[in-house]
Amino acid sequence: MSTQIATFHTHFGAIRFHKLCKSLGDPAVMMPVPRALSASCGTCVRFTAPFDPASMSHEDLDSVYAVEGDGYRLLFRNEEE
Repeated sequence: MSTQIATFHTHFGAIRFHKLCKSLGDPAVMMPVPRALSASCGTCVRFTAPFDPASMSHEDLDSVYAVEGDGYRLLFRNEEE
């Protein structure tokens, strides 16, 4: 399973996404956003479930990145703002 990081516009959005991941059986973890990434609220969710924009995105979601070694690759950016 690949590891991904989701960033958010609000802390509430991070909590909401974390609960969604947990309901899918994912051992998701809330944590500070890595320095290499930026986000409005400073909190991100590290998760391993396959990201599905249709069912997992909401207005507070900013971006989703794949963790690749020491770096990150953008998988999704929410254009609804």
